Amino acid sequence: MSETPQPRPTRPSVLSLNINSKSALYAAYMPYLINGGIFLPTIKHYTLGDEVFLMMQLMDDPAKYPVAGKVVWITPAGAQRNKAQGVGVEFAADETGKMLRTKIEQILAGHLGSNRPTHTL
Repeated sequence: MSETPQPRPTRPSVLSLNINSKSALYAAYMPYLINGGIFLPTIKHYTLGDEVFLMMQLMDDPAKYPVAGKVVWITPAGAQRNKAQGVGVEFAADETGKMLRTKIEQILAGHLGSNRPTHTL
């Protein structure tokens, strides 16, 4: 009797995102997610629940923020209203995720809740 091989755990994809303006950050940020999240334009195929690792740079800040997350939103190619193809990633509920959410919300203070369209809603 032979053993059935167990599926090997896959390592999360590493994605890089450089947000260079407050308007780009507003369009990409997903404040309605419990832990906050960000939309990343990509043509790579993901499925809901895929784990990813982000390296984010925010505007003039030279630091790159590493944060784990999971895919919770998918905008396919050819989506209605010419929405950009990509994925929404919810930040992990750890200290790094919380810190990044707080930092983004400080940058966007006064802009969250605006009626301006975003990449997701």
